[in-house]
Amino acid sequence: MILVLALLFVGCKQEIKPADIAKLNGYWEIEKVVFDGGEEKAYGMNENFDFFKIKGIKGTRTKVMAQLDGTFLTTDTFENVLVRITDKGTFLDYKTDYAKWSEELISISDETFVVKNDQDKEYHYKKAGPINILNDGKKTK
Repeated sequence: MILVLALLFVGCKQEIKPADIAKLNGYWEIEKVVFDGGEEKAYGMNENFDFFKIKGIKGTRTKVMAQLDGTFLTTDTFENVLVRITDKGTFLDYKTDYAKWSEELISISDETFVVKNDQDKEYHYKKAGPINILNDGKKTK
């Protein structure tokens, strides 16, 4: 029985291809975190977003803040990202001047992606776009 469940679990894992990495580009917000015991923490409206800009296997992740006019305020804080594809999975390796860490990319689509860190926390992201609350008639990019 355990063997069948293990095979089912392995068979259901999404195979991430190098072409899928380009889907990370853009603005993302955390939808929920699933802890190793199965508990979930849902996030409502987020002020902060992650902006990924990856070309090939290298890029950056920058924290940005949504503005009322539909633009994003960018900080100078960012992490360098290196995508590492192995036979054990696809990993996002982050590096700053102060730290290094990795997250496993569990699944990715045009609208969502999931990563798992070394503490077995799964971060579920959803694609984010500009929101123009001011409704000033200008089109946001």
